[in-house]
Amino acid sequence: MSWSGFKKTVSRSTTTLMQKTGQVERTVDREFADEEAKFKVFEKEANLLQKDSKAFIDALRAMAGAQSRLADTIDTFYGSADRSSDGAMAANAYKRSVDELEAIVTREIDGPYRTTIQEPVGKMCAYFPIINDSISKRNKKLLDYDAARSKLRKVAEKPGEDATKLPKTQQEHDDAKGIFETLNEQILAELPQLLELRIPYFDPSFEAMIRMQIKFAEEGYEKLGGVQRYFPDGVREDYAAGQLDAQVENALQEMKELSICGAS
Repeated sequence: MSWSGFKKTVSRSTTTLMQKTGQVERTVDREFADEEAKFKVFEKEANLLQKDSKAFIDALRAMAGAQSRLADTIDTFYGSADRSSDGAMAANAYKRSVDELEAIVTREIDGPYRTTIQEPVGKMCAYFPIINDSISKRNKKLLDYDAARSKLRKVAEKPGEDATKLPKTQQEHDDAKGIFETLNEQILAELPQLLELRIPYFDPSFEAMIRMQIKFAEEGYEKLGGVQRYFPDGVREDYAAGQLDAQVENALQEMKELSICGAS
């Protein structure tokens, strides 16, 4: 930090302290406070959207990968027993299906998702530090203006013997006021525009997200639905009637009766 910058920082800190003790009047700008509050809500929501959109595609990749590894294990499990059995054929069909689904995630969803959702959201969020810097600069200039106004009032009340002091202080006040008002007007004009643009900006990304989820769901339904033909015709009816649960319980009971699984 330069010496000039250091002096400004000290001066602004002093002004802030004096405002807290009531020695310097604080400017209250309700319009700016409202617009800044709306922007902060938008900033928070957009940052959450960026975080959650990444978590979504990461979870989709992880699910597809875990599903593929699970299918490998099931295929090996059934294949080692009897490769000609209905269960082995179903397990192999399941493995092929989930491998294809994982390839679809990599080939047809991952790239488009990054292009149409993650990158636009990331670009929007990249503007927030710039906007916050502008707001911070505006607030600093407001402190300078408040300090200059307070100083002008004191000099006007007690001009002293130096005839040049009042005109000089008036000029400092006018300069500080002009700089602040220029920044303030710019931010007040542009923040509402930014908020109005957020819906049309995110609309294509939202539509793309829905379409990609539909794509994954449809592909999953089609490919996994094909595995069902390897199961006996009455499996669905047996499941609905609770008979499959009974089969599982019977198998567990038979395992418990084995000496290797029995109690000590």
